[in-house]
Amino acid sequence: MLDATGRNLDYLRLSLTDRCNLRCVYCMPKEGVAWKSHDDILRFEESLRLCRLLCELGIRRIKLTGGEPLIRRGVDNFIRQLRKIPELEQVTLTTNGHVLGDFLDRLGQEAVTLIDGINISLNTTDPATYAAMARFDGLNLAMNGMRRAIEAGISVKLNCVPVRGLNEGDLVNLALEAKSAVKAVRFIELMPMGVAAGLKGIPMAEIIALFEKNFGPLIRDDAPMGNGPAVYYRVSGFKGKIGFISSMSEIFCAGCNRLRLSSDGYLKACLASDKGSDLKALLRSGASDEALKEVMLRLVASKPKAHSFVGSSKPEDDKGPSEERTYQGPEGMYRIGG
Repeated sequence: MLDATGRNLDYLRLSLTDRCNLRCVYCMPKEGVAWKSHDDILRFEESLRLCRLLCELGIRRIKLTGGEPLIRRGVDNFIRQLRKIPELEQVTLTTNGHVLGDFLDRLGQEAVTLIDGINISLNTTDPATYAAMARFDGLNLAMNGMRRAIEAGISVKLNCVPVRGLNEGDLVNLALEAKSAVKAVRFIELMPMGVAAGLKGIPMAEIIALFEKNFGPLIRDDAPMGNGPAVYYRVSGFKGKIGFISSMSEIFCAGCNRLRLSSDGYLKACLASDKGSDLKALLRSGASDEALKEVMLRLVASKPKAHSFVGSSKPEDDKGPSEERTYQGPEGMYRIGG
C-alpha cells in the first residue's frame, strides 16, 4: 500500500488489549486507568478479518502488542489462525516478559515456527530501578521470560526507554546483555505521550557517547534487521548489536512503513495523530470486505508526512476523510500499542 508520499506501508502493529500487568511510569498513571470493556475491544475473529483484508492490500508483517498481549486469553490460538493468512510473511510480538514462559510452554515446539521474533521491554537490570519504573518488583520474571525465549530458539531484542533521573545509570549494564545471546538491545527516545509528557528523556547522542566511553567505537551496521526505524551499531566483543530509535532527535518519518490497529478497532496511520478509522463500528454494522478496504485505503492516503511532537508536521498534513476523524488521542501507549 502506497501513501500519498510514496511510502510503502507493509507493517501493522496490532494491539490485542489495552490491559497490562505493569504500571510503567512512561505509559500509565500510578493509580491505573479505566480499561475498555470486553465488548469494546475487537473479538479475535474480527481482528483476523481485518488482518486478512490488510494483508490483501499489502501488509506483510504484523507485530502483536498491547497493553500486554500475552495476558489476553486465547492469544495462542489467535496466533495460529493469524499465521494461516497466505500473504503474511512474519509475526512478532512485544511483551514485558512476565508470562512469556507460560506462553511458550503452551506453544511448545510450535513456538519457533509461529513467532519470528520477540521484543522484551526491559529498562534496567537493577531490581530496585525496575520496581520503580514498572511499579512492580518483577525483574526476575522479565529475565526468565528472556531466557526462555532464547532457549526456544526465538530471536530476542530488548527495548529500553531511557528516562532522566530513573535509569540513566543503568544503561551501560543493560547494553551488556547484547554481548551474548540477545540479538540486540535497543534504546528508544521517550515520546511525550500521555503520562510520558511529564518525564524527561535522554538524547541518543548522549547515550552513544556514554557507550563509546565504556565500550570503544560503535560501528554503524546498515544490514537489514527488523521492521522498524532502529539504527544499529556493532561493538567489539559483542555478539549482538546496540540499536537506537531516535524518534525525537532524528525524525525518521520519511521512511515510515507502518499502520496501527488499536484493540478497540481504530486503524491509525500515525502514532502521534488523533485521526483514525473506526473499523469496529463498520464491522459490527455489517460492512462488506470491499467497504472496509475502501476505508483502509482512504486512511493510508491521509497518512501525515511526519509526526507533530517537535513541530515537524503542519495541521494540513493530518487531514483525513471527515467520517474517519473519530479517534480521541493521542493517548498513552497502552491504548495504541506503541
